[in-house]
Amino acid sequence: LQALKPYIREYKPVIIGVDGGADAVLKAGFKPDMIVGDMDSVSDKALRCGAEIIVHAYRDGRAPGLARVEDLGVEHLVFAATGTSEDIAMLLADAAGAELIVAVGTHATLLEFLDKGRAGMSSTFLTRLKVGSRLIDAKGVSRLYRTRISTWQLVLLALAGLIALGVALAATPAGQTFLGLSGAVWDDIVNFIRSLLGLAPSAPTV
Repeated sequence: LQALKPYIREYKPVIIGVDGGADAVLKAGFKPDMIVGDMDSVSDKALRCGAEIIVHAYRDGRAPGLARVEDLGVEHLVFAATGTSEDIAMLLADAAGAELIVAVGTHATLLEFLDKGRAGMSSTFLTRLKVGSRLIDAKGVSRLYRTRISTWQLVLLALAGLIALGVALAATPAGQTFLGLSGAVWDDIVNFIRSLLGLAPSAPTV
């Protein structure tokens, strides 16, 4: 999340926190737009931050986090699906038409999928196949992403250059002559416009 800060500030993506991941998002200085999970590791502060709350329920109707959310009195939706809360978050992003899904702290390696004997990895593997090439790990984004120069930064740079040029001209005799002639031309233009409007001529520029 620290490495992604410039990317998040520039592109302003929708942020989905999975259970305790919502607290990590808040700690990094951002606000999650949606929180998905069993609600077993997320704090009350995160649940009350204004994010949309999606309670993960199982196919048999069990929703372990539903009672806690109801006790807090926050608005929520119940999403019943087989798989992990992480899978649900990715499937929701996919269904909403996300062009790119940047995963932070998710299962990514072959060791995590197959060799550790974790329950639910089959659904995670199928979810990865569903979202396909739109899924990218945060480490990949931090390595490939380069901060773009914004328009206001270019304008500020141009103004700084013009100010430096003006100071340099004012410091030399030739530059002072040039500025004097430029002022005279500007006075002529202003007085011409004022004459067209029927106004009195302006005082000459010194």
